[in-house]
Amino acid sequence: MKAALVAALCGALILLSGCSTGDDAVVQGQGNQIVAPGGQTVIHYPIGERKQIGTVSGELLDGTSTLNLDSYKGQVVVVNVWASWCPPCRKEATELEAVYQETKERGVAFVGINFRDNRSAAKDFAADRRLTYPSIYDYGGRNLKALGVPVGAVPTTVILDRKLRPAVVYLKSVSEAELRDAVLAVVAEDPAAA
Repeated sequence: MKAALVAALCGALILLSGCSTGDDAVVQGQGNQIVAPGGQTVIHYPIGERKQIGTVSGELLDGTSTLNLDSYKGQVVVVNVWASWCPPCRKEATELEAVYQETKERGVAFVGINFRDNRSAAKDFAADRRLTYPSIYDYGGRNLKALGVPVGAVPTTVILDRKLRPAVVYLKSVSEAELRDAVLAVVAEDPAAA
């Protein structure tokens, strides 16, 4: 009985370790724990240091079509890595949707990447939270490496500039106010300078 309880607790700790609590700097990656650069959970990339992302594409969560992030060039894009099993994602999802609704008329797009999740549970999660922006179903995480930033914790949010280069990365859950301010700062960047 005691051994079963210890095993259950260890399993729960392993599952929870893959989900960012919001303040930790430890990020899960390829079976190992890695520490975010300099222990940072928020990374800002100056315009001159931004690098182009790779190809981010895949089947939408609802299975109706595919999405390629290249089609968003010219817009500021918020990419959120999420899963239905991630407790911080539950609160964050509605806050992301609120920022999306506030900023979409300013040329801001949102795209989710659903990671290591059951498709049915993920669809229910998105429907329950009335998410209107699309999500790519990416169980294996093929698209995470293409983002070119430290990604391994769930949730992770990446703000891409108009040239689809990472401008800001959150290796933690992000609040509505924090995300809104960062998105509007990227929107306000001079397109010629970017």
